[in-house]
Amino acid sequence: EAHGIHFLDAPVSGGKEGAEKATMVMMIGGDRAVLDQIMPALNAISRKVVHMGPVGSGQATKAVNQIMCAGINQAVTEALAFGQHQGLDMDKVVDVVSSGAAGNWFVEHRGRNMTRGIFEPGFRLALHHKDLKICQAMLAAEQVQLPMVEMTLVQYERLMAQGYGDEDISALYRAKRPLFGEDA
Repeated sequence: EAHGIHFLDAPVSGGKEGAEKATMVMMIGGDRAVLDQIMPALNAISRKVVHMGPVGSGQATKAVNQIMCAGINQAVTEALAFGQHQGLDMDKVVDVVSSGAAGNWFVEHRGRNMTRGIFEPGFRLALHHKDLKICQAMLAAEQVQLPMVEMTLVQYERLMAQGYGDEDISALYRAKRPLFGEDA
């Protein structure tokens, strides 16, 4: 600051679609006055900008988001693999669960494609892996391990070793189908 340079940490959520449509959500850590100065520019590329607190708060909030995304990904891919194994009409399954208590952005926007074996990148699996490694390091500093984070990292590493790192995180579905004795 002595040289007139200010810093904000400003992670985003919203994936490829959010970036293309300027509908990202930004989690900002740093001096509120500095944020206020650049708010018009951030509002032009985001649908929501939230000041989370001091520097580091944006990244910590992003870590919360990424851990939740991992859990949602685990739940949705397992449930849809189970539904497909049951011989259900997966378009109908996605429609009905999207409208009920289990409805969420991920199942609504990725469910149909994943059950068809389409994993076009919205949020690349390798990027989510990188973010979860950051979460893992933050947790290690607190001497905590979260089983779901650890499990997701292991499964992502297997998928990346098979060449799926550039696919959408919904490619985790590939790891769930074999649980039912079916091809990924």
